[in-house]
Amino acid sequence: MLFTNRMLLDKGDEGRNLRQRLGGPCLATNPIDRCWRCDPNWEKNRQKLADCALGFGKGTTGGKGGRYYVVTDPSDNDVLNPKEGTLRHAVTRNGPLWIIFQRSMVIRLQQELIMTGDKTIDGRGASVIITGGAGITIQFVKNVIIHNIKIFNIVSTSGGLIRDSEAHFGLRTRSDGDGISIFGSSKIWIDHVSMSNCQDGLVDAIMGSTAITISNSHFTKHNEVMLFGASDSYAGDQIMQITVAFNHFGQGLIQRMPRCRWGFVHVVNNDYTHWEMYAIGGSQHPTIISEGNRFIAPNNLFAKEVCKRDYSPPDVWKNWQWRSVNDLLMNGATFTESGTQLPVATSDMLKGKPGSYVSRLTRFSGIIRCHVGKPC
Repeated sequence: MLFTNRMLLDKGDEGRNLRQRLGGPCLATNPIDRCWRCDPNWEKNRQKLADCALGFGKGTTGGKGGRYYVVTDPSDNDVLNPKEGTLRHAVTRNGPLWIIFQRSMVIRLQQELIMTGDKTIDGRGASVIITGGAGITIQFVKNVIIHNIKIFNIVSTSGGLIRDSEAHFGLRTRSDGDGISIFGSSKIWIDHVSMSNCQDGLVDAIMGSTAITISNSHFTKHNEVMLFGASDSYAGDQIMQITVAFNHFGQGLIQRMPRCRWGFVHVVNNDYTHWEMYAIGGSQHPTIISEGNRFIAPNNLFAKEVCKRDYSPPDVWKNWQWRSVNDLLMNGATFTESGTQLPVATSDMLKGKPGSYVSRLTRFSGIIRCHVGKPC
């Protein structure tokens, strides 16, 4: 982790207006969305999206430069030899692919969907729902974009022989029931997803995963929302750098938004309207910079604190770098800072706005309806 005695970020200018056109043909309200949403020809220029990631996942291009693969069949009946036209067949092909959907569909995955690298799953123009079965696994690969799909009611599945590439399949143990599991992977961008009610986490990133951005997404009805870092004993996660930006943490959430071990996590311009225990937690001295978020505490007097530090006494965690910059703390919310040095503001860190802007910046979090011939 990088430390310096320089200031992390400037405080921003409350008087500057967001450059946006609310009420006009383009409703983009944050810099990621403004990169692509104003194009009425987005359907012909889908791969423009690959230029738009910001934060630590910047430069993630997914399947850019590859051919389009059209998913025509929602079935998942053969996880060892997947049928052509299915999502499983698409994500296990060699080389870069930009995966789109012929029509709206509900997909029930029989076993975890193990992806190869250099892939984009792009649900724009259709209603794509993954539910009732296993979730998505991104393991030991690079360069994956998941965009504009809904994932909910994911359950643990039995495991067995599962194909993970054109040339390889392997024996998998029982899956945990994560919505999206990122394992030993880098250059990952998750954008405009809606997620709720998975058996384990909604999004987990562990075992040396890094260069990740999770943005513009809507999370509801879940206990342990996000886990970053495999365990307190796995020091390999100290390379982890994750940006969590422009998301709405909404109704029915309890904790881990995120929970971090080791690593560096920039939590910027998110809207926290609901939690029951705490919003941001961690152990093993992660560096957490909370910038420009809105935290609306629950009415429970014992749950006003945004932060939770696990398994360490105050004389240990007082040295962890946990900072609040331009956050908006409401309904009695409190943020206990710690640490003396500030991390360096790297070129990959997304520059946030003050927390008072959050309702605009996150206005279109979650899946969005895109119509051909019109800006999204």
